[in-house]
Amino acid sequence: MWVVLSWLLFVVLLIVGIVGFAGGLVSTINDAAPSSTFTSGQTVNVALNPADKPAIYAAADKPTDVNCQAQGSAGEKVTLNHPSTSQTVSLGGDRWELLFTVGVPSAGTYQVTCEGDGVRFGVGKELIGNAGKLVGGAIALVALPAVGFLLALVVTIVVLVRRGSARKARAYGTYGPA
Repeated sequence: MWVVLSWLLFVVLLIVGIVGFAGGLVSTINDAAPSSTFTSGQTVNVALNPADKPAIYAAADKPTDVNCQAQGSAGEKVTLNHPSTSQTVSLGGDRWELLFTVGVPSAGTYQVTCEGDGVRFGVGKELIGNAGKLVGGAIALVALPAVGFLLALVVTIVVLVRRGSARKARAYGTYGPA
């Protein structure tokens, strides 16, 4: 009975680990995807926080030259940098490609304007910079099943050793120290 229960616990922890990883993956993608979108030439006011690692994304059917600008309401210096790695986020049928990482000095409202023929733009977060939930999900994917497996293995070994000892004791007619 204990052996079966311990292996069932392992299966449950394996499922919880997989669900935790999948949830972390979906959450990371949803957090990174653009929360506000706009068209070419449109200026939008967006709340940006440097801790969120803000980014500008573009969705286009074909390669296009783009130009973006960002500025703070009080003249704060905003930097737009090309990312060191290619990042794309697919969400709701849209494929968003990371154009710029946005460096802002402090949390606040900033104006963002981008231009490009046939391009939709969006302000979101860096996928790689906000992967904490993904890392937590990956740890859950490995740690929970590992703990469940080790526990089930120990319980199985202990139960089998005790059963073997009990059988030997019955076979030799000894039930304890004489």
